[in-house]
Amino acid sequence: MSTAAEPAVSLEGRFAREVAEMALPWQAEEAPDPRLLVLNEPLAAELGLDPAALRGPEGVRLLIGNRVPPGATPVAQAYAGHQFGGYSPRLGDGRALLLGEIVDAHGRLRDIHLKGSGRTPFARGGDGQAVVGPMLREYVVSEAMHALGIPTTRSLAVVATGRPALRERLMPGAVLTRVADSHLRVGSFQYAHAAGDIGLLRRLADHAIARHHGGAAADANPYLALFRAVVAAQARLVARWMLVGFVHGVMNTDNMTISGETIDYGPCAFMEAFDRSAVYSSIDEGGRYAYGNQPLAAEWNLARLAESLLPLLHEDPERAVALAEESLGAFRELYGAAWSAGMRSKLGLPRDADDDAAAPLADELVALLQENRVDHTSFFRNLAEAGRGRADAARAMFPDPAAFDDWTTRWSALDPDPDAMDRVNPVYIPRNHLVEEALAAATEGDMDPFGRLLEAVTRPYDERPGWERYARPAPSDFGDYRTFCGT
Repeated sequence: MSTAAEPAVSLEGRFAREVAEMALPWQAEEAPDPRLLVLNEPLAAELGLDPAALRGPEGVRLLIGNRVPPGATPVAQAYAGHQFGGYSPRLGDGRALLLGEIVDAHGRLRDIHLKGSGRTPFARGGDGQAVVGPMLREYVVSEAMHALGIPTTRSLAVVATGRPALRERLMPGAVLTRVADSHLRVGSFQYAHAAGDIGLLRRLADHAIARHHGGAAADANPYLALFRAVVAAQARLVARWMLVGFVHGVMNTDNMTISGETIDYGPCAFMEAFDRSAVYSSIDEGGRYAYGNQPLAAEWNLARLAESLLPLLHEDPERAVALAEESLGAFRELYGAAWSAGMRSKLGLPRDADDDAAAPLADELVALLQENRVDHTSFFRNLAEAGRGRADAARAMFPDPAAFDDWTTRWSALDPDPDAMDRVNPVYIPRNHLVEEALAAATEGDMDPFGRLLEAVTRPYDERPGWERYARPAPSDFGDYRTFCGT
């Protein structure tokens, strides 16, 4: 391994080589005064990188693209997308770069990607920069999602650039170094399809199969198998979002991955009081991506992927449409199965529990939580205590506990396992008021609140004395919560 002054990194350029029409060679803007704010040392080690070297001056320059490893070719990726239902044929990485791919300690190919690295030709009217708060939000929320076992892009580092960016006021600039299985999106396929080049579309699909869904290559119709695999991956992913109360906020087609990872933590939040209509994004005025709408939004996005893949599915257009519709039709069943299995786990019910009793219980519970606006995360931890005969905390969450008492009697009859519940229901999530507290402090130069929050949410199931404030809902004076995309 290299010294701290000269970190050794070998990056591949597979995406740039295999789909060059969608990869624009570009360089990150030089940061005048780069300063490391946070480094994910366990992830660095997983990538085969030396954390000590990354903390040195040359390592920090590497993390923001100002030092490019020999042989690497940073590129801005081209993609299209439907944004809140409106189609944009040319989006792309306006303030981001793919530095290249790295083979991690497990032999898996991972993207190293920058966010906030400066304007590219895809920037449109943006300044190409990011600021400290939103980049740290993505860091803490993505790492919390990883700790919860939910497929996600990861955060390797956030580096302050020393260059302020004008938002509502001048704010300190920053770059996020992001790690992903890839950055292939539904919007990538929309772009290739719109180009009218079936060769490009096929190469992109082959690239996606090789990166993510290798079993599809052996299928008689590999591109249909690819589509089915993405449908299944997204059904499982969104079900897991729903089970933990995560609201993505901007489920545009350029923010849905082919790998099945959560990507782009902009105006995201974890729901506190249960509400199917919960919206936290300042730009989602119509509630298109509200908590309860997320499965339908995912299905809609997958329909756009199907449209893009049609030329590869069958030479007969009508037969291609029929195949796509049949495969997309599996989404609701796959989502329902994933959600039901996850809810059984959250309720501590054995796999062989009577489904005729378990399924209605889950549905009734959702209605109870909605009616009473019960805190989603705290409830399931308190319910485990009810399974141990200590129901006071869960019962107190309901203004009129009679309906809860009736539900609990029928739930208890199924012999739930409270210890199993504690293994799947977190104590700590990135509570919105704590996230805002940490980001505000970090913007002013104090990283301590961020570090404490990160420590809590990356060990989400381990209840610890002295950490009670990280488990409590927001105080009543916190008010309605709104997040912003940070552009």
